[in-house]
Amino acid sequence: MKLLFAFTTAFVCVGNSFVLPSPPGPKFGPKFGPKFGPSPIYSQIRGGSSPVSPTSEPPTPSPTPSRTVSLTNHINYDEVPDLPLVSTTPEWKALEEHAKEIEETHLRDYIMDDERCDAMHVLEDGIMLDYSRQRVTEKTLDLLSDLAEAQLLRSKMTSMYRGAPINFTEKRAVLHTALRSRKDSPLRPVVDGLDVVDEVHSVLEQIKKFTDMVREGEVTGYTGKQLRNIVSVGIGGSYLGPEFLHECLKTEPEGVNAALGYTLRFLSNVDPVDVERTCSELDPEETLIIIVSKTFTTAETMLNARTMRQWLWDFMGNDPEVVSKHVVACASTSATDKVRSFGISDDYFFRFWDWVGGRYSVCSAAGAVPISLVYGFDLFSKVLDGARSMDEHFIQKPLRRNIPMLMGLIGVWNMSFLKYNMRTTLPYAEALLKLPAHIQQLDMESNGKHVTRSGKEVDYLVGEVDFGEPGTNGQHSFFQLLHMGQAVPCDFIGFVKSQNDLVVDGETLSSHDELMTNFFAQPDALANGKTADELRAEGVPEWQIPHRTFHGNRPSMSLLLPKLTAFHVGQLLALYEHRTAVQGFVWDLNSFDQWGVELGKKLALGIKDKLVEGRAGRKIKADNPSTKRLLDYYVNSVNEDEEEGTGRKQPGWGKNGPAGSDFARQPPQPHNLKDRGTKLN
Repeated sequence: MKLLFAFTTAFVCVGNSFVLPSPPGPKFGPKFGPKFGPSPIYSQIRGGSSPVSPTSEPPTPSPTPSRTVSLTNHINYDEVPDLPLVSTTPEWKALEEHAKEIEETHLRDYIMDDERCDAMHVLEDGIMLDYSRQRVTEKTLDLLSDLAEAQLLRSKMTSMYRGAPINFTEKRAVLHTALRSRKDSPLRPVVDGLDVVDEVHSVLEQIKKFTDMVREGEVTGYTGKQLRNIVSVGIGGSYLGPEFLHECLKTEPEGVNAALGYTLRFLSNVDPVDVERTCSELDPEETLIIIVSKTFTTAETMLNARTMRQWLWDFMGNDPEVVSKHVVACASTSATDKVRSFGISDDYFFRFWDWVGGRYSVCSAAGAVPISLVYGFDLFSKVLDGARSMDEHFIQKPLRRNIPMLMGLIGVWNMSFLKYNMRTTLPYAEALLKLPAHIQQLDMESNGKHVTRSGKEVDYLVGEVDFGEPGTNGQHSFFQLLHMGQAVPCDFIGFVKSQNDLVVDGETLSSHDELMTNFFAQPDALANGKTADELRAEGVPEWQIPHRTFHGNRPSMSLLLPKLTAFHVGQLLALYEHRTAVQGFVWDLNSFDQWGVELGKKLALGIKDKLVEGRAGRKIKADNPSTKRLLDYYVNSVNEDEEEGTGRKQPGWGKNGPAGSDFARQPPQPHNLKDRGTKLN
C-alpha cells in the first residue's frame, strides 16, 4: 500500500522543521511539560480554528518564545527502530523496584494526603478524571513518563494520526481519527493516492443525503411505504459500538424526539432465535436492512444477511427491486463487487476503508448509517464533534493533563507491575449499559497479544480481562468479589446531570442523586476497606469479624462528565480508543490486528463440511477423538429426534416458523411474481 503525507503550508518552515508556540509551562515540574508535552502535530489537527469543545476556551498563548521542532523528532512508525523487549529496559526495571517500594503503603493513607489528591485529578473540557485512589505517587508518574519516552509513545501517536502503516502485519494505516476530522483539516493523510479527509467527507455527505431522504419519505420501500424499521446486521465492532451509541441516544432528550416513529434493532448472532427476536413485530414493507461487513465475507454476518434477504423475498417476492430498495451495505471499497452481486445498488452502498479497524469503526458508515437513519445526521454529527475534541485533547495535552494518556499509563502500571489482570467498567448511567461490552472488545481484541511488534514473546502481563455492568446493578452482582475477593481496578463513570431525572414525592433526593451516592461511596469503600478494630468498635461479635473484614487497598479511578449527550458520548468513545492505543504502544504491541479471531473461523469451515457429511448419513471423520465424539452425539441426537417427529424444523419461514411469530401469522408469498406484476397488490 502506497502512503503519502500531505501537509499544509500554514506553518513557518525552517528546513525540515516548522515553528509552533511552546506549550504552557507545567504545574508539576519539567517532567510533564515540554519534555513530554504536546506533539507538534496538534497544531495541524486544530488548524488554529475552533476550541476543543463548545464549552472550552481557546488556549492562552504562551509568553515564552517560539521553539523549532524538527519533523524528524517524530519519526514515521515504519522507521521506529526495533525496540528491545520493554521488560529489559532501565525504565521498566525502575518501575519494578518502585512497585516493591509502595507495596506496604495502603490506599487509605494515600487518600488522606490533601496535596497528593489535589495533584491527582484533571479537569479538561468538562471531564473530571480523579485517579487519587490509584496506587500511584508522584514518583510513579515520573517513572511512567520515562517509560513512555523510552517506548517512543509520542512518535507512535503522531505516526497514527499521519497515516503511517502502523498495522504493519496487514500493511494498513490506522486512521479512525480521520473519520471525525473537520473538512478543512490541515492534516491530510493520503492513502493509495486518495486524500483521506476528502474521502471521509464525501461519504458523510452521501450518508446525510440518503438518511435525510429516508426520514423525509423521499426514499421508500418496494411497496411505497416509508422505511421506519432499521435492522443493522453485523458482528463484533460492526455491532457493539453502534449499539452502544444507540443505547446512549435513545433516552437523550434530543434523541427521543428525533427517533419518534423509528425502531433500530441489531442482528449479530447466527442463532435463529436472534433472527426471530429481531424480526418480531416488524413489517417487512417498512424495514430497511443494513449489512455491515468490511470485507462482505464475514461468515456470521453474511448468513444473517442472506437470511434477512430471504425474509424480504418471502413476504414481497423475489423481484430484484425488493433488495435494491430494502438493503444497504456498509463495507470496504475492496468489497464493491461482492456488494453489487448481493443485489445492492451503488446508491445504497456506503463505503469505508481498509484503514478502519472494525472495533474502531463506530464513526464510519458502520455507525453513521444506522444512527443517522433513526436519530438524524445532525445528532450523529455531534458524536463526531465530541470524538474529535478528545482526539485533539489526546495529541495536544501534556501527560499530567492528558486523560487517555494517564488512564493508559496507569493501566500499564496496574497490569504489568501490580499484577492486576482484570479491569471493570462501572458506568453509573443506565444509558451506558452497552459500554462495557464495547470496551471489552476494543481492549481485549487490541491488546490480547503475546508478541511485540518485532515478534518477541512478551514476558510481562498485557491485555486485561475486561467486564462491567451499570451501577447500581453491578453492586448486587459481582461487587462482592471486588470488595472481598480478587482485587480488580475499577473505572467509575458518572454524570453531573441525568438525561431524565425523577423526584418522587416524599424523597429527600432525586433518583439521580440517589444513584450518584453510590458512585461516590463505592470507590472509598474499595480503597479504605474496614478493619477488625473498626468492626469491634461497632460491637460486631468476634467470631464474625474475619467474615466482615474488608482489606481495602483496591484501586479505582472516577470519570465525571456534565451530562450524557451526543457530544459527551463521542468524547467517551474516543477516550477509550486512545487509552487502548497508549497501552499497546507502551507494551510495543500491534493493537490493530486480530489474528486470534481467524483460527477459529477457519476451523469452523472444516466442521461445516463434516456436518454436511453427518446430515447425509455418512460417517464423520474428525481431526481428533474429542471433536468426533461431540459431533457424533450432536448429529445422532438430532436424527433420532427427527425419526420420532420431534426434531428440528426444516429451514424457511411461514408454517415452519415458531408458533406465534410474525412468520406464523403472515405466511410468505410465493417467489414467482409473473402472475402478480412487479408490485404487491
